[in-house]
Amino acid sequence: MKILGINGSPRGSRSQTLRLVQGVLDGAKSAGAEVELVDVTKLRIDYCIGCTVCYERGTCTRKDDFAELYQKMLDCDGIVLGSPNYIDSVTAQIKTMLDRMADAIHCQAFIGKYGCAVSTAGGSGADEVVDYLSGVLQTLGANTVGGIDVVLGGDPEAIVPAEGRAYELGKRLVQAIEKKETYPDQERRHAEMLERMRALITANKDRWHHEYDYWREAGRIP
Repeated sequence: MKILGINGSPRGSRSQTLRLVQGVLDGAKSAGAEVELVDVTKLRIDYCIGCTVCYERGTCTRKDDFAELYQKMLDCDGIVLGSPNYIDSVTAQIKTMLDRMADAIHCQAFIGKYGCAVSTAGGSGADEVVDYLSGVLQTLGANTVGGIDVVLGGDPEAIVPAEGRAYELGKRLVQAIEKKETYPDQERRHAEMLERMRALITANKDRWHHEYDYWREAGRIP
């Protein structure tokens, strides 16, 4: 079992969000998983330009570090996304990465995967970032098992007990993957996304050859 942690904080070793991502990975490792940490801020990921070539060919015109990172996502069983709250949202580095994943959403490429999210904030909004990242994982087709959000402005030491919760979240992530756990609310969302994407791709089958072929090979389109 492989668990991939992606940290979107640009603060390097001083990152409090990194401590939470690492906590989840440590918990997952203790439960028997193979883990890997990626600092997305050290990668060169260019902006999506909306050219839709990925829909047609399955590859991106941008030649940077995204393809290798995306392959790591496809190869893993579980994903941990981490970002501090930067003005009511994720960091620019995480958002740039996510914007390159429209083809993955169309293909529902994360079906069968599991994930979780962590976030820190100085004053507020860490919970909103966790909700956003969890929502993105579900939009991609993954099931999410929870999240950790911590506001540190009034109590910098709040990160310490949060690391313990992150450790337990990592163990929960492994358990969910092992047991192939399902969640009724998320299953309904997945079913709705499948119907939406099936209709979209079928309507564009003469242009989006890669995505149409992907769906046919997956048995989602007769």
